[in-house]
Amino acid sequence: MRQIFLLVVFIFAARWLVKTMRAAQTGTAARGAAGQGASRGQATGAAPPQRGPRQLAEPMVRCAVCGVHAPKSDSIAFGAQYFCSVDHARRHAAAAGGRDGR
Repeated sequence: MRQIFLLVVFIFAARWLVKTMRAAQTGTAARGAAGQGASRGQATGAAPPQRGPRQLAEPMVRCAVCGVHAPKSDSIAFGAQYFCSVDHARRHAAAAGGRDGR
């Protein structure tokens, strides 16, 4: 019984050791790939690489016909208003011109 208990403890210890070593390797590989020029096992002592400025989310605009919000780059601009589709832009233009947009 004692041998089985020792075997189970050994298996758990081995799994923990392998998990810890893999985590250390991925952390070292990520630091080495950051462009510091150091080999995997060397510590550079330099500050972590600085990232560029954060990019803000793309502005959303509201369709003048149905009210759906869409990204500004995907929307259709007509005059000073935005539309979610070409059909809505045509419908709005036809209604502004006095025609029925259907």
